[in-house]
Order: sequence, then C-alpha cells, then structure tokens
Amino acid sequence: MSRILTVATDRPGAYPTIGAALLDAPDGATVVIAAGTYAETLELTGRTVTLRAEDGAEVVIDGSGADWPTIRAVDGSLSLHGLAVRSADNLTVSTERAALSLVSCTISGGSRPAVSVHAGPGVRIDQCTVSGAATGIIVEGAGGEISETTVRDVSGDGMVFALGADPTVTGGVISRCGGRGLYVYQYSRPSLADLEIGNTGAEGIGVAHGSNPVIRRVTVHDTRGPAVTVGPGCGGTIEGLRPSNTAEPAVQIAAGATVEVIEASPLTAASSGPIDELLADLDTMVGLPEVKGEVRALVDEIQVNEWRRTAGLSVGGVSHHLIFAGAPGTGKTTVARLYGKLLKALGVLPDGGFTEVSRRDLVGQYIGHTAEKTTQVFEKSLGGVLFIDEAYTLSRSAGNGGDFGQEAIDALVKLMEDHRDEIAVIVAGYTVEMNDFLAANPGLGSRFSKTIEFENYSASELLLITDRMVAGGDYLLDPAAGAPLTSYFDRIAGGPNFGNAREARRLVEGMRKAQSQRLRLLGRMPTTDELRELLADDVLAAAGVR
Repeated sequence: MSRILTVATDRPGAYPTIGAALLDAPDGATVVIAAGTYAETLELTGRTVTLRAEDGAEVVIDGSGADWPTIRAVDGSLSLHGLAVRSADNLTVSTERAALSLVSCTISGGSRPAVSVHAGPGVRIDQCTVSGAATGIIVEGAGGEISETTVRDVSGDGMVFALGADPTVTGGVISRCGGRGLYVYQYSRPSLADLEIGNTGAEGIGVAHGSNPVIRRVTVHDTRGPAVTVGPGCGGTIEGLRPSNTAEPAVQIAAGATVEVIEASPLTAASSGPIDELLADLDTMVGLPEVKGEVRALVDEIQVNEWRRTAGLSVGGVSHHLIFAGAPGTGKTTVARLYGKLLKALGVLPDGGFTEVSRRDLVGQYIGHTAEKTTQVFEKSLGGVLFIDEAYTLSRSAGNGGDFGQEAIDALVKLMEDHRDEIAVIVAGYTVEMNDFLAANPGLGSRFSKTIEFENYSASELLLITDRMVAGGDYLLDPAAGAPLTSYFDRIAGGPNFGNAREARRLVEGMRKAQSQRLRLLGRMPTTDELRELLADDVLAAAGVR
C-alpha cells in the first residue's frame, strides 16, 4: 500500500515543506499539499512519487528565485495533480529518463522552457495551462499524450518535438507565441488532431529535419507565416487542415518533401451539427484507423449522392448493408450504433434505431417458424440498423441446427432486397467464419456493399482503453501502476483474448475488486483520495500476479 503524506504549514503533525515530506516519502508515495505558496525547488533522482493538491486547495510551488529548475526528476516517475508551478530564469518542470504526468496543472516560466521532457518512458499532460516562458513544452525522444492543454503567451515556440519524439496531441489551444505554434524536427513523428493554433509570430506548424507528423483537423489562424511549412526530406500527412488569415501559401512544401495533403472531405467542409458530432464521437474511439476511414468514406459517398440527387443528376443504387469482420470486443457494436445515427442524420433512415440480435432471436424450433421469427425481427428494425452478431452461426457449416439457420439466411436475402432503402443490416463475426456465412446463399454476398475489418487492439491501445475505463469510473490510476499494466498486456500478447477490449474491462473490474478488499482492511473510513486511487498492487492482484 502506498503511503500518503500531508504537507501544511499551519497544521500540527503535517510536514511544513514539500521537501521535508519527500525526504521521508518511500517510492510510490503520494504527497498531499494544503493550500498555500511554497517557495521551494525539488530535485528527485530515481524516485516514484505523486504530488497532489489537497481537494479544493490552491497550491503554488514557486522557484522564481532559484538558478535551477523548480522541479527536476531524473529516472523514476513524477506525477503532479492540480498544482501551479512557477519559475523565473530557469526551467519550471524538467525530466530526464523519467515518466512525467501533469494533470490539471498551471505551469508558468520566464526565460527558459516551462516543461522540458528528455527521453524517458513517456509523458502525459492533460487539461493543463502552460504560459509565460521562452518555450511552452519541449518533448525530446519520448512519446505519450498531450490532451486538452493550453499553451499561450510564450516568447518562442509553443510546443517543440525533437529527437524522434512521437507523442499524440489532441484538443487544446496554442496561442500568442512569438515563434511557431508548434515545431517538429529531428525525425519526430507526433500525431496532432483537433488543435487550434493562432496568433503566432511565425508559421503555425513547422516541420523539419526528416520529420513525419500526422496532422488532422487542425485549425490555424492569424499567423505571420504559413499555416504549415514542411522542409525537404520530411513526410507525414496533413488532412482536413483549416487555415484562415495566414501567409500564403497556407501550406508551404519544400522540394524533396513527401508529405501527403488530404483536403477536408465534402461532408466535413459543408456540413455541421449532428453529423460532425457523430464523426467526432467516432474519432474519439481508441485505435481503429482503417475502420474510421471506411465509415467516413461511406458517409461522404452518401452525402455526395444526396447533393447529386438535389441537383437533378443520376444516382446509382447504394446498399447500406455492411459486414463487420473481426474478433469480439473490437468495437463493432459501438461503430454499428454510430453508423445508424449517421444514416439518420444524413436523411437516409428515418429513425436510426438499433436492434441487436443473434441466432436465438432469428431461428425457430420447427420448419416455417424461423422465417416468421426472422421477418418479425426484420420488420421491427425497419428505419434503423439490424445488427446480427455472430451471424456465421446461422450457416450450415457452423453445425448449429443447420437447416433452421439456413432458413433465416434465405429469408434475410429476400427481405434485404425488398427493403434495401429502409434498413441497414450489419452482420458481424470472425473473419474466416464470415466467409463461410456468405457462401451459405448465392445471393447473400451481393446484398452487402462492403466488408470492414476490425483489427485487434495493440497493447498500447489496450492501455489507453484501460485508462479511459478507470477515468470513466471516477477512479485515478497511480503512476506506479503503469509498469505492471504494461507488463500484463505484454504478457497476454498472442493469447486468445489479446486485442480484445473485454479483457481490459475484466482487468479494470478486477482492480476495483482488489481495491475494495484492500480498503476494507484499513479499519477506518477511507479518504476521498483513497476511494478513487487504484494502486500497482490492485493491478497485480487483478492480473493474478503476486
């Protein structure tokens, strides 16, 4: 169990300074800090520690008078929650070969960078504000996530990625920078999505020295330079860029660069409201890049066909029936629900309802009963999506009641043709088995417009899914839990459940169970922080490792 130490200058029994608490804190400890301004600088080497503001407290760690960083960590793991950290003439938060997590923090600096990350296992910066420094955030040779973070009022560049850095940056605002909003160089490969960059003294995004960023749906406005500049030898992707009031050309690509520029799709450029919101929901799903691209392509095709019909042009028949192939727990049901809502928003289906069925809902107990059951389910689903999970169990080759399942398939083939504009039928199952399913009736394959493959999640994607499940349950994951989580997903790689989000859900449930058992043994009422925190021991217990 990790220790919790309290810092408060006017509270008997508490540590008077953060430094004093850190001297006694074992690895994995959490230091909870009461409201106040602490004129301290902190240096940690090989330590794993969390510094957290007490609930509702305004905590400032002020190193303005020092000639060294306010907080510096080498090796180990450092996590800051709800703190304001200041410096004047040096780095504010600096790490080297250390994991860094900043959540809901305010970081301000002066003549040096505010946040500097060099190497290490990764960085997490979530819902933070960084301001008043020479550079906002520098990440060198590390990955991680930067989400919903604001960088503003810096004299140089807003964010800098170097030495092969490959973080994912989503949401947030970069504004009022004396240099570039974002600079990517030295073979870095960040992924940037849904950012707003504005009021910069140079270009919005600069790409140089062999870098290959992925830039999607980024808004760049009011810049003295172009929205994006790409140097020779650089590549990557620029998709759906939204420039306004920038230098011309908005995208400046040097000779020898191989960057792919994809204009905003007709749908994205011309529509708003529910469709954009639903596509944004799709984009927030973890992984599934190919699936997202296929769904967007389908939506764009439908939209353009509607515009052609309005203009009096001919439109070919389009089937909205789809095959979702892949293992369970890879997001097929969630995407199917979204697809129905998109078809409603596009005016293709009247209600966008969602009906999920399996073999037992379609197959009867005697000849003739199955066709009746299948027809009833189908007619109830008109106007929306009929989602048939594990559809391959209907085919004779599945060996589950043969002819009765075949009767359901034969009925579906006719119903899908008779009502092709009134419903979207999505059949789902393992890739190989779905091929057998399609062979069960000569006309079945032609009823579906496309097969979309759902790949298994990678270990890093399962980690992100786990983080989201934890946060969605109003829990907080101790930074020290990151290592056993990574070890667990690496260990199950290649097993029968690997790549399955249900495995992540099972693990989170096990972590909650382990936490409950641990807290019951305290012999007292747990604090709010204790009720929320999931520790490395909880992960180990859930993973069956002791």
